[in-house]
Amino acid sequence: IIIKLGVTKDKKIKSAFADIRLEGGAFGGSAVGASAKCVFGCYDIENTRIDGYDIVVNKPKSAAYRAPGSPQVAYAMEVVVDEICRSQGWDPLEFRKLNASKEGTRRGDGPKYPKIGNLDVLKAVEGSDHWKSKKASVKGKLVGRGIASGYWMNGGGKSSVTLSINDDGTVTLVEGSADIGGTRPSIAMQAAEILGITAEDMFPRIADTDGVGYTGMTGGSRTTFATGWAAVNAAKNLIIELKNRLSMIWEIETSEILFEDGNFYSKSDSELSITFKNLAGKLDGTGGPVSAVGAVDLDSSSHGFGTHIVDLQIDPETGKTDVIKYTAVQDVGKAIHPSYVEGQIQGGAAQGIGWALNEEYFLNAEGKMLNSSYLDYRMPTSLDLPMIDTILVENENPEQPFGVRGVGEVPICPPLGAISNAIHDATGIRLSQLPMKPSVILKALRNKK
Repeated sequence: IIIKLGVTKDKKIKSAFADIRLEGGAFGGSAVGASAKCVFGCYDIENTRIDGYDIVVNKPKSAAYRAPGSPQVAYAMEVVVDEICRSQGWDPLEFRKLNASKEGTRRGDGPKYPKIGNLDVLKAVEGSDHWKSKKASVKGKLVGRGIASGYWMNGGGKSSVTLSINDDGTVTLVEGSADIGGTRPSIAMQAAEILGITAEDMFPRIADTDGVGYTGMTGGSRTTFATGWAAVNAAKNLIIELKNRLSMIWEIETSEILFEDGNFYSKSDSELSITFKNLAGKLDGTGGPVSAVGAVDLDSSSHGFGTHIVDLQIDPETGKTDVIKYTAVQDVGKAIHPSYVEGQIQGGAAQGIGWALNEEYFLNAEGKMLNSSYLDYRMPTSLDLPMIDTILVENENPEQPFGVRGVGEVPICPPLGAISNAIHDATGIRLSQLPMKPSVILKALRNKK
C-alpha cells in the first residue's frame, strides 16, 4: 500500500492518493474493493484518487476476516498522518479533528456520509483520562504512545425472524443469525421493547436454514442491526394480529384498539383494557396459535468509526513489546446490550494487537502454510494484554428503529496504526511491515545505533 497526502500549512488535507495491492490467492478475490472504500474514510478530503489491484499469487485463497481490507489501509493511512504531524510538530489528535469526515463528506469512492459520529469519537478521545494522562516512565524500557483511527462501512443485507406467543405470555423468537457475540439477547431485547415485555420473557432460538426465513451471513456489523430490525418488524406484525384477535373477544372494530407499553385498550371504552401477558392466555377460540414473521433487506447499518490510544514499552535488549495501557473509543449508535458491545470492541482490539505484534503466516516455496497450529501461530492471550478500556459514544443511527450501528468490525482497524505510531514514539524508528515482532524491532534498534 502506497499513500500520498497533500497537506497545507494550516493543517488541512487537500489531496490524497492510494495505491493498494492485495493478494487474492490462487483464484483472486481479495478485499481490495473494501480497502478502497475505507482508506480515506476517516477524513474529509476534496481530491482523491484510489487505485486498487487484486493480485493473483500461488497461495491459498484470501477470505474475509473482520472488516476485511480495512485494517491494512488504516495502518498505512494512520502512519502517514502520524509522519506528517511529527514532521511539522502538530498535535496528532487536533490534526484528525480538523480533517475529520462528517455528515455531507464525500467518501473517497464517491458516496456522501449521512449522520456519522467520527468527530464525536475524536472529542471523546480528547476528554479521556488516557489521552490527558502522561506516559509512564519505566526504568530500562522505551515507552511510547500512539493514536490511530479506523473506519468500516458496516453491512446490511437480508434477515428474517419469527415470533410465537405462548399461553403464559412468553414469546419464542426464532432467528437465523448465529450467536457470535450476544445475538440471542440483543435481538430478543429489541422485540421485547416493542411488545412491552421484559427480555426475560423472550426465548430466542437459532434455527438452521430450513427452520427460518432467509437470513444472510452472520457478520460483526450487520447482525444486531438487520436481524434486530427484522425482530422489530415481527413484533409489530404480532401486535397487529393480537389486535385482530382481541377485536373478536371485545366485539369491537380492530381500528378501535390501541397498544402502548404492553397494554391493549379501547379508544372509546375506558373499561376495556388488558395486558399483553393476560391476553396471551385468552386466545383459545379466536383462531389458534398466534405467530408473526418479520423480514428486512437493507443496504447498510450505517458507517462506523473508532479511534484507539495505546501506551507500550519495549525492552531494548530483546525487542519485546508489551502493551501497558489501551483505550478504544467508538461510535456504537445505541448500545443495545452495553457489556456485549464492550466485549466486541475489546475482542477486535485484541485481534488487531495480535496482527500488529505477532501474527503472521510462514509459507514455503509451494505456498503451504508451515505454522498452521495454535502452537506455532502466535496470538495474544489474556496474559499478554492489559485491560482494554472502552468508551462507547452513542451517536444514534436515525436509520434504525433503536439507533443501532454496526459495532463488531470497526475495532480491529485502528490497532495496527496505533501500535506502529507508539513504537515510533518510543524508538524513533518507523517500521513499515507487519508484524512488528521482537526480532524486527531489535534489528531496527541495532541498525539505528
